[in-house]
Amino acid sequence: MTSVKEFRIEEPATETDLGAGAFVFTDDYSVFDWGKMPDSIPNKGASLCAMGAANFERLEAEGIPTHYRGVVSGGEVVALSEAVSPPREMAIELTQVPDLPHDGREYDYEAFHADAGENYLIPLEIVFRNTVPVGSSLRSRADPEAFGLDYEEWPDEPVDLPEPVVEFSTKFEESDRYLSRSNADYIAGKADIDDLESVARDVNTIVTETAAEAGLKHEDGKIECLYFDGEIRVADVVGTFDENRFSHDGQQLSKEVVRQYHKRTQSEWVEAVGEAKERAKAEDVADWRELCETEPEPLDDHVIDAVRDMYTAGTNAYIDRELFSAPPLSEAVETVRKL
Repeated sequence: MTSVKEFRIEEPATETDLGAGAFVFTDDYSVFDWGKMPDSIPNKGASLCAMGAANFERLEAEGIPTHYRGVVSGGEVVALSEAVSPPREMAIELTQVPDLPHDGREYDYEAFHADAGENYLIPLEIVFRNTVPVGSSLRSRADPEAFGLDYEEWPDEPVDLPEPVVEFSTKFEESDRYLSRSNADYIAGKADIDDLESVARDVNTIVTETAAEAGLKHEDGKIECLYFDGEIRVADVVGTFDENRFSHDGQQLSKEVVRQYHKRTQSEWVEAVGEAKERAKAEDVADWRELCETEPEPLDDHVIDAVRDMYTAGTNAYIDRELFSAPPLSEAVETVRKL
């Protein structure tokens, strides 16, 4: 299903009923929308599974519907607290994901929704931002004044926003794009855009509070949702170091660490990716990867070790449990800071 997790179907969804299945988290990673990179990060998959499960359980406790059913441990679906070792499988309810036909970069959402009915994965990502970290795409799309900030240009450090900002972007297009509210409302189909924003703000609040309890600052993130029989449910995975950006004592703790490391050490590949994306837009080509002539290189062992400890130590802190064998969070942070 994605470059970092596999998808198992036990009972497929239908027009009238949700199905059942599971995410199987791998140790693969992806940056700059490349897909599977040439190496992997040990324990990354299990840390994403555990952190996502903790968030889903907290959302459910707060009355926010989700597609989560539990984690798989010893062949049984159980709560995260009952898993005796780091889980790699998350049991979920399944919805329909209709085909999204396209001609070049023109996508036919009417066809998508004609097949979707009352049970479908909403083809949007709903993004929420509490801060604007270095590397955030918001810096290239808007000036600070648009958000009530007293800066003429973005400074070279993270900036706290006066109020959280919610944005919408495409989910199934080859190159994601941010949308106007009216365009997002059209793409959402029967799901109400105001309700989607409300759910996103509630999720943001819960993840932010949980992070603060762990000594982490929640900077930004996203959710995906399904629509079933008039109800919006949070889907995919929520509040992990891949979906969201966190920091500790000013140091990024998220996939952004790997992105920024590639920018510093593999700038030729990063530039080639950007050029391929721009060329794809100009030539109306959906898959920009076929236009990129440079391949990424594997990471050095010490970088993989540092990023592994970031994921595992960060997850231990976030879920308030020593689920992984990992250094203290402060030690993992200092190692990442030196990369």
